[in-house]
This record gives sequence, C-alpha cells and structure tokens, in this order.
Amino acid sequence: MSVSDRQLVVVEDKSPIGIICGGGSLPFAIADSVLRNGRRVVLLAIKGWADAGRVAQYPHHWIALGQFGHLCRLARSEGCRDLVFIGSLLRPRVTQIRLDLLTVRIIPKIISAFRGGDDHLLSGIARIFEQYGFRLLGAHEVAPDILAPAGALGQRRPSDDDLADMQRAVALLTSIGPFDVGQAVVIAGGHVLAVEAAEGTDLMLERVADLRKRGRVASPAGVGVLVKAPKKGQDLRFDMPAIGPATVDGVVRAGLAGVAVMAGATLIADAMDVAQRADGNGIFVYGVAGETAAS
Repeated sequence: MSVSDRQLVVVEDKSPIGIICGGGSLPFAIADSVLRNGRRVVLLAIKGWADAGRVAQYPHHWIALGQFGHLCRLARSEGCRDLVFIGSLLRPRVTQIRLDLLTVRIIPKIISAFRGGDDHLLSGIARIFEQYGFRLLGAHEVAPDILAPAGALGQRRPSDDDLADMQRAVALLTSIGPFDVGQAVVIAGGHVLAVEAAEGTDLMLERVADLRKRGRVASPAGVGVLVKAPKKGQDLRFDMPAIGPATVDGVVRAGLAGVAVMAGATLIADAMDVAQRADGNGIFVYGVAGETAAS
C-alpha cells in the first residue's frame, strides 16, 4: 500500500481510533485533531501516566501496563482497529506492571523486544499488536494538522548564526542516530552544550539552564538553539519528536535564542500557545524544510 493509499484509508475509515496515551498534552492534541477530521476517538489511558482530569473529557478506558489482553478486548469492543501510541512513558518498574493471561503467554516476545534500545522496543511491541489484528498508525497520519510547518511559527526568525547552529545540530543528530541516544541537542556558537539522553528534552534544557548559572556556558544569553529531529530511519509511528508550551518555557530558562524542528516530521501541541509564548519571550520557533535526519 502506498503512502497516499494509506492516508486515504485513514481519512475514509469512520471507525473510532484508539489512542493509547501516556503522559503529557500530546494525546489530547491528537484526539482533538482526529475529532476535527471526522473520526471518533477512544482513549486507552495508561494508569500512572495519563492525565486523569483531561482523559475524563473523552470516551475512555483505563489500562495498566501489562494488560495487553484487557487492552485488546476493550479496543475490539469499541470497534477500534486503528491504534495510535502517543505520550510520554518511561520504562516501567516491575511494580508498575500488571500481567494478565494473554500478556503472560506472549512474555517471550516482550522480553525479546526489551533487548535493545527504545526503537527496538517500540518496533517489537508494534509487531505484537499487528499479530493480533490491529493497525498501528502514526500521529502524523491521523493528525496531520498538528505537524510543524516550514518556516517561523511566530514573529521572530533565526539569524544566520542560529541557522549555522541548526545545521551543525542536524549533522550531529544524524551521526548519533544509530546509537539510539535521543532526538534533541543544544548548540550555541558552534559548541555542543547538551545532547538528549534518558532524561528527555525538558530535563536536558534544565541542565543547560543550570550550566549557565554555574558559568559553564561561554556564549551570552540569547545565543544557542535547541534542535529536535527524528533519528535516521526512525519509524515515525512511534516517538515522533514533539514540542509544546513547556518546551518554549525550557528554552527561555536555558537562555537560548530559539528552537528548531523538522517541518513535517515534528508534532506541535498547542501551536497557538507555543507561538504566543515564543513571541512574548522574544525567541523563535522554526521549522526546517528539506531533508531531515530521519530521511
């Protein structure tokens, strides 16, 4: 099936989309976009991660990690063949897992999926769902209107120095992609200040802010760029780069000039709020067009 055929199927199918949602605001931005595009949604919210107050605003069911059989039964009962994984989710502690019978039966497959980086884990989990009759879609396939556009999102644009930092950042992300490290870096004046690892983007930005306070960053405030991009060869159905209002706040605290993302390959939650916060704090949000780190 070609990409255009797949997108046509997604648009024409009127069955509800099941959104398996972790933490953060993205699951709800996706749900709202799907509703605007004419399909129903059912949230399959993960206990301990999804925001209970916001989940309650949509048709939903709660599931615990390890309840694969329960999730399958709920999705089928709601008529959901298409599923989307979205939202933050750290590798769980053993005490957070509640195994049901079907999960116990497929434990060897789950163990195999865990033997590798996050990309390997997510791809392995996807294959398990597909073996049980579900179709795994990316957020960009069901909610294309929240993808980052090319160019400036707000009023400010990057300088030539900022563009040079972006180019260096993309080259760095491309080179470290095979190691499954992260999707974001901070570069200021050509110097690498931080590379995202297990802590995630928000905590990485806190680290940069702390480095500035300690005098460990030579460049002045207002210099430097956060760049987020998918890894080369990444399956964009899972863990697509995303930014939101909290990202803008983190960039401001870190004393950077702005944030750059890959146009068409990055999700933006609450785009209007992102643009307004960026303008209000004098930073830019910029979508880089053309070849991406994931191509």
